[in-house]
Amino acid sequence: MIDLSGKVALVSGSSRGLGRACAIRLAEAGADVIVNYVTSRTAALETAQAILNLGRQAWVIKADVSQEDDVQSMFEYITQTIGRLDIVVSNAATGGFRPLLASNVRHFDNTFQTNVLALLYLVQSAMPLLEKSQGRGKVVALSSHGSDMALPWYGLIGSSKAAVESLARHLTLEVGDRGVNVNIVKSGLVETDSTKRLPNAGDMFSHRKDKTMTGERMLTIDDVANSVLFLSSPLSDMIQGETLTIDGGAAIHI
Repeated sequence: MIDLSGKVALVSGSSRGLGRACAIRLAEAGADVIVNYVTSRTAALETAQAILNLGRQAWVIKADVSQEDDVQSMFEYITQTIGRLDIVVSNAATGGFRPLLASNVRHFDNTFQTNVLALLYLVQSAMPLLEKSQGRGKVVALSSHGSDMALPWYGLIGSSKAAVESLARHLTLEVGDRGVNVNIVKSGLVETDSTKRLPNAGDMFSHRKDKTMTGERMLTIDDVANSVLFLSSPLSDMIQGETLTIDGGAAIHI
């Protein structure tokens, strides 16, 4: 069993969906968790309460991780109030679903600021604390199959996910020898408030059984959270700059 007792984790965009699942899973393994949100304060407080109910500490911080000033302010609070950080999960994402031919510069900037630059801002600000972690500091970012597969109305998000995977690999060149691991969890299709708004979402979900090679068992957000937990633990110390795909084998065949 993975034991993260004594560790502090920050999960961006953890008020709901995958972020919430990751925050709670880390807490179940013993970590104290910083719940980050930008709009959904009520949902963030509910996530924090779930963590407290597990006997762990929880802090709720409002910060837009796409904005460098917000990230720096968040880390000033973390440094002054908590004093340590061992795990960073970069989960917050945006972009909306639209054709690339109907996209403009504002759409592009918003998507890449939140989905790509946020990871860089988080690592830049977290490094002084991550380097002091007992054991190796851990950074885990969330990606999706849109990084290497073409999906309808997913062009901006998919290309941003490809960028974040590349960014993670390059970050390892700079932080790996400083005691920090950077890795990616690439998730297959799971039901969240966001994925339910995908074009043809109903058809995509109904055909998961045809693609997945794990019998009747379909991928859930808890499966994704378990992968994040693994990459946040000492068991992954020798995994560096990698993208771990969790999709029940759906992407390895047509």
